[in-house]
Amino acid sequence: MKRLAAFFALLFVVSTSFAQEKLPNVILKDINGNSVNLSELSNNGKPIVINFWATWCAPCKRELNTIHDLYEDWKEETGVKIYAISVDDQRTVDKVKPYTNAQGWEYEVLLDTNGDLKRAIGVNNVPFTLLLDGKGNIVWKHNNYNPGDENELYEKIVKLSAE
Repeated sequence: MKRLAAFFALLFVVSTSFAQEKLPNVILKDINGNSVNLSELSNNGKPIVINFWATWCAPCKRELNTIHDLYEDWKEETGVKIYAISVDDQRTVDKVKPYTNAQGWEYEVLLDTNGDLKRAIGVNNVPFTLLLDGKGNIVWKHNNYNPGDENELYEKIVKLSAE
């Protein structure tokens, strides 16, 4: 009986120590100057993708341009919403809006010019992608980009949207 009680106590400790990771309470500006609190992001129970990128990062731009070509179908099939968070600093942030407008991205583009969110999440290099489930839990992280990585992301989005 003591072993069974010890087992359940251990099970409780282990299960509570793996609490779901959420986005921190960080406020960023969008490219139009509006404030957005990341901890309040919601997509009506559908998945959210957050992609950290920069205008000076060629793999970042390749990844987001590749996903842009697929995004309309992804939204229609899964309801996913994508946020592209620029980590450009004060020296290069003025390039973000012209670049995203020229690309025709339909993403919500946010600016992390001080690196507050980047530090809070522990992002060391870009591109860096997070996938959130419909409850706002971070369920997947991916660093870097190689052609085809978008397929793995899409498979995870489809799985989440079916749950």
